[in-house]
Amino acid sequence: MQKNPRRKDTYADQHISIFKKFKNPYSIQTFLNKLKYNSEYETKSPKRVAIVKTANCFEGALFAAAALRSLGHKPLIVDLIAVNDDDHVIAIFRQNDHYGAIAKSNTTTLRFREPVYRSLRELIMSYFDFYINILGYKTLRSYSNPVNLSMFDKYNWVSTNEDLEIIGDYLYKIKHHKIINRKMINSLNVANKQFRNICFTGSVRKGLFVPEKPIKS
Repeated sequence: MQKNPRRKDTYADQHISIFKKFKNPYSIQTFLNKLKYNSEYETKSPKRVAIVKTANCFEGALFAAAALRSLGHKPLIVDLIAVNDDDHVIAIFRQNDHYGAIAKSNTTTLRFREPVYRSLRELIMSYFDFYINILGYKTLRSYSNPVNLSMFDKYNWVSTNEDLEIIGDYLYKIKHHKIINRKMINSLNVANKQFRNICFTGSVRKGLFVPEKPIKS
């Protein structure tokens, strides 16, 4: 198995000692799974996440990207856009020339992906059938190119006490790639109750998106 050399004295390691406990990407996911889901509209830095032990999906992606950096990966995130549902942000990594992902989510099926996907689109599509709102509608519509968070190092994004809405604002401005057309949307099936229960087991109800009406669009 190809391994990424663990780098000493990286930007992230200088800020968060807990990163030293992570041996591989899945250990980062395990840490995120134990955190309480943060249903507040905010974006804490990875250091703040480590301190208060809560994270929403955006905060989880930032934390994972910083932790991946300490393992020798680039700190990359990808923005997923949904309709009539919450958007999602994941941290991605490459291992053995394949893509994998780490994520914090209020939906159990939108988290870790093993590094077995040959392309970024293939990785993103692994989320499609599991990306549903509470009514069972499949809502994922597009995704961004990977964003290297090192571009925000000047804002001290790993350990700042300030809200990181500047990164969220950037994600709104960049190009996203559509993954489904109108004809496909019109033929999508609605997930049944059993599948919905699987996806939302253990979810924090306050943090769940409530659709105004059952539209697909």
